[in-house]
Amino acid sequence: MNLPFKIARRYLFAKKSTNAINIISGISVFGITVGAAALVIILSVFNGFGELLSSLFDRFNPDVKITAVEGKVFTPDALKISQLRALEDVDYISETLEENAMFEYEKNTDFGVIKGVDEWFDEVTSMDTMVRRGRYALRENGRNYAILGLGMEQKLSVSMSDLVSAINVYMPKRKASNSFMEQPFKKRIINFGGTFLVQQSDYDEQYVIVPLDFARDLLSYKNEVSTLELKLNPGADPKTAMADIRSIMGDKFEVKDRYEQNAAFFKIMNIEKWIAYVILSFTLILVAFNMVGSLWMLVIDKKQDIAILKSMGATAKMIRNIFLSEGLLLSLLGVGIGFAIAILACLAQQYFGFITLQGGDAFLIEAYPVKMQLWDFIVVFITVVAIGTLAALLPAVRASRIQSIIRGE
Repeated sequence: MNLPFKIARRYLFAKKSTNAINIISGISVFGITVGAAALVIILSVFNGFGELLSSLFDRFNPDVKITAVEGKVFTPDALKISQLRALEDVDYISETLEENAMFEYEKNTDFGVIKGVDEWFDEVTSMDTMVRRGRYALRENGRNYAILGLGMEQKLSVSMSDLVSAINVYMPKRKASNSFMEQPFKKRIINFGGTFLVQQSDYDEQYVIVPLDFARDLLSYKNEVSTLELKLNPGADPKTAMADIRSIMGDKFEVKDRYEQNAAFFKIMNIEKWIAYVILSFTLILVAFNMVGSLWMLVIDKKQDIAILKSMGATAKMIRNIFLSEGLLLSLLGVGIGFAIAILACLAQQYFGFITLQGGDAFLIEAYPVKMQLWDFIVVFITVVAIGTLAALLPAVRASRIQSIIRGE
């Protein structure tokens, strides 16, 4: 351990001639502790929400989604489908068809997205785990059933106990007619089978899941689909699988993995997370002014000690390093205690859920989710140490010039 650091450590815990120095130093450490703990906790909460929503997306979205570069629908190529099925990394392939539609139940009407799915859709997305009322059965005893997002169910006021009324689905006809007597909308009737909940407004508020044949009939299609949705083998290498799939599909199709399907959402989450980090970092900068004051008073308090060290051969650089080390030690003490508090708080929240979500009954979880990440600790540590070092710079430079002041007296 070098001499400046040893002297700085002694100054940190030694009794000062003025008690105000101890008080201001304590306030500085307390401020850094609170700031560091708050930074880690806030970033961990963002991580928790990000992981939660990502897991919800993972249940509704496939591992890989294939769409046409041009046009809303395409007819699947049997050869390409067989080549995809032959890949070791691909477990299941589901054909789906999406389009906007109008839904009517008794006197309630609203617009949403109708999504026709085949029998493999549940294997690709684990849709049955998201059903909150009813059950996942799209066709039974020759009857078609619709699974509504919770938001759509509430907007249409659909009742599970109503066994008589059905949902009317309206779709504009693709081919315009010159006859004034012909209706411009195609109408089909489907029974209510259940409600699913993804806890994400884009899906819960809009989507209605129906059998693929029902959607094709409504849209006057034969074999067309909007997307091919793939589930990868759990042991598959995503990069290799994506490269193989893109090679088979060619440049006329767009192939997206889970992240690319929700890229906008994850970017917004990251932006919000780091905006919170910047705001709290500015708070730490304000706290650093207390450190400047405490170090400045320490320089004045140890003026005679500095003069003695100078007379014993200490250089200006050594004196400067003593007070830079003092600022570093204050920062390390604050960030160490802050990390300990943050870890305890996050673990307590994970296991006991002390802080609950307001209106938690409407969510899949009742308490704020948290997830600690090593990278967040590294970023907060570097931030606190950098702010502490910069705060100590001016008092340290002032201390290094004390000899000339003494000689001038």
